Amino acid sequence: MFLDTPIGFLQIEASDNGLTLVKKVDLPEHTAPGNRIVEDCKVQLTEYFSRRRTSFDLPFDFSGKSDFMIKVWEELQKIPYGCTTSYSKIAQDIDNPLAVRAVGLANKNNPIAIIVPCHRVIGKSGDLTGYFYGLETKRILLELENPKSFAKQGELF
Repeated sequence: MFLDTPIGFLQIEASDNGLTLVKKVDLPEHTAPGNRIVEDCKVQLTEYFSRRRTSFDLPFDFSGKSDFMIKVWEELQKIPYGCTTSYSKIAQDIDNPLAVRAVGLANKNNPIAIIVPCHRVIGKSGDLTGYFYGLETKRILLELENPKSFAKQGELF
């Protein structure tokens, strides 16, 4: 199933146990009909993009994923709406302070965009760094959640 959002189309898939995929795609393709979890996800994402939802209440199915990645994704879910943290802070919080690059790789491989909020992880310096869907998409999501801190700055023309 697909959902048209301010950042483009999102492909949403779920098993009977939980979400398996929320990813940005260029154009929707034909897919099998979704289940109740997919429908709930579409409703919650629509509310999120309308600024009527600040947290998600959906099950996940991370079958086949490494324990380390799951640990990182669980930590990402603790980042409050409108807030950010750094890759190094995530590494510290999972008791593996030397795993900063591995945390970045887990973010890159996050199969459930937005709902598992890897977009809320920024560089230790406060700079917007790396996002699978590009820094402009990351900025749009952060601005949606916290317009005072992440709004696009005016042009000097």
